[in-house]
Amino acid sequence: MPQPWIRGRMAAALGLSRDDLDALLHSVESEPTADPVTGTLGFGEWEEIDEVLRRRFLAASAASAVAPSFVPDAASELLRPGRPGGQVGAGDVAAVRRMTTVLGDAGSEFGGGHLLVPTLRYVLDDVQRFLDGDAGRHRRDLDAAASEITQLAAWMAQDAGRDDLAADLYWKANSLGNDACDPELAATALRGLASMAGEKREFAEAVRLAEQAVDTAGSLDHPKARAYYACSLATAASLDGDKPLALASLASSQTHIERAVAAPGSSWASHYSPGRWAHEAGLILSRVGELDAAADHMHLSLDIHGLDRKRTRAMVLADLGVVRLKQGDVDTAMTTWAEFLECSAAVCSTRITSALKDMAARLARVGGTDATALRTRALEKIATIDSGSAAV
Repeated sequence: MPQPWIRGRMAAALGLSRDDLDALLHSVESEPTADPVTGTLGFGEWEEIDEVLRRRFLAASAASAVAPSFVPDAASELLRPGRPGGQVGAGDVAAVRRMTTVLGDAGSEFGGGHLLVPTLRYVLDDVQRFLDGDAGRHRRDLDAAASEITQLAAWMAQDAGRDDLAADLYWKANSLGNDACDPELAATALRGLASMAGEKREFAEAVRLAEQAVDTAGSLDHPKARAYYACSLATAASLDGDKPLALASLASSQTHIERAVAAPGSSWASHYSPGRWAHEAGLILSRVGELDAAADHMHLSLDIHGLDRKRTRAMVLADLGVVRLKQGDVDTAMTTWAEFLECSAAVCSTRITSALKDMAARLARVGGTDATALRTRALEKIATIDSGSAAV
């Protein structure tokens, strides 16, 4: 499949307009299929990415170890003056969406820290070039696709601990979503900002942003999306100590997720599965003191729905260990945390690091030979992560 930067010359050689060429090619374009077992792109699909993109992707990954100065300054690039761009067609939009799928799958598996730099390079170079071009009748589709991949870059920056960069990217994604007249994309960016505010213990701001996300999505008839934003409000309210609002929002979220179809769709919120909802519900219930219900929801997330992403499964195991310890079941907590250590191998995420530190602190209070051995393993892993960060 000829890629976007080849199509201008191809159209000229064939005596066609760019749109006519895109229309001819569109009938044979297809999205990559997911692996039936893992739900992720198989190794073979990576080979379908154009050689130019793969070289840039690998070069950017390597550069992340020797040129970290790229990342702190990247947010300023979002506000740079537009530069002349070429004609943008359906193929360019399809290319952006393909890269969002590939980069998103890899980030979900191994954490945003691994993929931040190459994703930013793609957003700031290729996607911005498309946005600066003449998209014509494809403008709304391009704005929507750009919002999606900018949202992905924001999540990766947040997962890598780059909060200022993440905030700039989330607001950019929100603006692009509004430009595309897509309330779901605009609301999802607000949801990301609410999540960041909660992590920074700005609980009132988290509630405000989460409520804004719910309001923005109010006209959507999309159960998964509505469940996503209502659960975000429940999360913010539980962090703020507002139990009535947390439980009411969680009940609303449950109503929507129970209406959702299992099959993934094209919507940006289609990734929000019952398994992810059950994990978030477990965390909310734990914060408001409903430990038995919290453990039940986390087990539901792990054992019934299943979670095939390493990062996601590791986080559920870490949180379930905390709940079991609070219930007084020390042996089960340590067994769960041991599984968390195994599952989190090779995952680069600030949430994983925070969970390791939290686990080590709790195990220090438990005492005993087994707890000490498990705590030592956690501390060794934290030291390895810290030394890697210092080296970069």
